[in-house]
Amino acid sequence: MIDNTDIKILRLLQENAHLTFKEISQKINLSVTPVHDRIKRMERDGVIEKYITLINKNVVNANLTIFCNITLDKQTKFNFSDFEESILKFPEIVECNVVSGGYDYLLKVVSKDMETYNTFYQHKLSVLPTVAHIHSVFVMAEIKKTTLLPI
Repeated sequence: MIDNTDIKILRLLQENAHLTFKEISQKINLSVTPVHDRIKRMERDGVIEKYITLINKNVVNANLTIFCNITLDKQTKFNFSDFEESILKFPEIVECNVVSGGYDYLLKVVSKDMETYNTFYQHKLSVLPTVAHIHSVFVMAEIKKTTLLPI
């Protein structure tokens, strides 16, 4: 069970996972040991999945973001499994979601440029046997990008 103190800790960690137990304890007026115990409990319980480093995609030459709406040729259990297993192998795909509406999946793809995306599109994504249709939308500007959950 997560209480208000846990939520305060989670909010702080979402903003800066490098905070020490001491820094967190000072910010929420709780001693270091209970802060440590709460964080370890939330890690153990799966509330905190992992700690990551966010990288500036433009610095590492991943300048182009594309959202791909994917429609499978048939909506069968085998096709869903086959598609999902296939796309897990592609590092260009940074997110994959099953969606409702006119498409089966929404992919978020990151690429160096249009030429690199076109190669990925033609040689990896469009050749998957279960894919019937791909609709690509290119991001022109990111207005809001956050990893903070509204807790």
